[in-house]
Amino acid sequence: MTDQDLKLNFDTMDPNDFKDFAKAMSDYIVEYLENIRERQVVPSVKPGYLRPLVPEQPPQQAEPWTAVMADIERVVMSGVTHWHSPRFHAYFPTAQSYPAIVADMLSGAIACIGFTWIASPACTELEVVMLDWLGQMLGLPDAFLARSGGEGGGVIQGTASEATLVALLGAKARTIQRLKEQHPEWTETDILAKLVGYCSKQAHSSVERAGLLGGVKLRSVKTDGKRRLRGDMLREVIEEDIRNGLIPFYVVATLGTTSSCTFDALDEIGDACNEHNIWLHIDAAYAGSAFICPEYRYLMKGVEKADSFDFNPHKWMLVNFDCSALWLKEPRWIVDAFNVDPLYLKHDMQGAVPDYRHWQIPLGRRFRALKLWFVLRLYGVENLQKHIRKHIALAHLFENLCTSDERFELFEEVTMGLVCFRVKGSNELNEALLRRINGRGKIHLVPSKIDDVYFLRLAICSRFTEEKDIHISWEEIKTSADEVLRTSTK
Repeated sequence: MTDQDLKLNFDTMDPNDFKDFAKAMSDYIVEYLENIRERQVVPSVKPGYLRPLVPEQPPQQAEPWTAVMADIERVVMSGVTHWHSPRFHAYFPTAQSYPAIVADMLSGAIACIGFTWIASPACTELEVVMLDWLGQMLGLPDAFLARSGGEGGGVIQGTASEATLVALLGAKARTIQRLKEQHPEWTETDILAKLVGYCSKQAHSSVERAGLLGGVKLRSVKTDGKRRLRGDMLREVIEEDIRNGLIPFYVVATLGTTSSCTFDALDEIGDACNEHNIWLHIDAAYAGSAFICPEYRYLMKGVEKADSFDFNPHKWMLVNFDCSALWLKEPRWIVDAFNVDPLYLKHDMQGAVPDYRHWQIPLGRRFRALKLWFVLRLYGVENLQKHIRKHIALAHLFENLCTSDERFELFEEVTMGLVCFRVKGSNELNEALLRRINGRGKIHLVPSKIDDVYFLRLAICSRFTEEKDIHISWEEIKTSADEVLRTSTK
């Protein structure tokens, strides 16, 4: 290689090109989002649709950015499911806002990997403060907040699934250490074989997966008539397992289940866990955002009895994915469980501030606190509360429309932005209804099934959704029901 070769600039985009590209993209994003109502919610493409739309080989020479922009609609948007369409009602919301998008741009520009404090002090310190801000907004006890001066604090995880696993590993480490001190003759292998954790039958599948990844048994506990895990039901299985020589160590209480948004009896569960020195983790992935509104905090009564608490601002609080907020009363159990400290990651400030690599599964981490900082400042608590309350009001609007038609029934009480409903009749009839609704392509729903009852879920997902969209979605459902019921009676 010659000196001339080394002088070549391989960066094909200069600052002015970037400004033009970024301006064109921001214009495109605004046009896309402000007119998303006009797009078909779910694409009609088939698997493999994309390969014929792009060359078989990567380009040898650089292309202009304008060529990339020209292909976005043809290649990408033709296969996008528009989660932010006001008529997308599947799953739960995934949050999005202009402030969070801009924050991600800045995070991408800084491009730090904040595994230690010294790797980028602002990345760590802004996260500590933002988790305190957020915890105060929810009304979390001071024991969870770094500002209290105690041991507790918060950390941003990628997802609630990660948080559940992280908390499980902390609980496992705490239990093993305690039992080794009490029974020096026991080996770690002996203890691991006896560990058992618990969750509701309605808990998210990621709880079961955390057990598999953590190498421990997890039991699903039956719920009451309102599909809630209760303290007496949990206590019964814990005491049964103790009699059988097992070691209960971890419980996940769900506040807002995925299937039907029910709330476990947290206060009762907390008492059962504290009686037996069991780590209590709260999974409030979706519904946790609603706790910024004081009128919904009754649903988290007993939170002070928990060891860890997690919810996803990236679901319902206008912070783009990924941003799952986890608080720990005693993070040392996580830190000790994950602590691998090679020389190249050591720094002079160790111990004075968190090194978040010890609080999570991966080593690397992006500057995600920027999204919280931008959103909390540019919306303010009051506007975020209005956003939550509006979605819940729209859910109640759909609830009223549904109950006004004698052909339909509710499956679950509506407390948040989710309505669970069905046509009165068989599971097969409701399956046919969902196929007809989604087949028409105007709105998108997903089903669930509890105790062999199949029902449809309508979630208020988009920040663009208005009352008129709920009425349009209801008309789509009624029209589909007309067609299905007409066919079923022939």
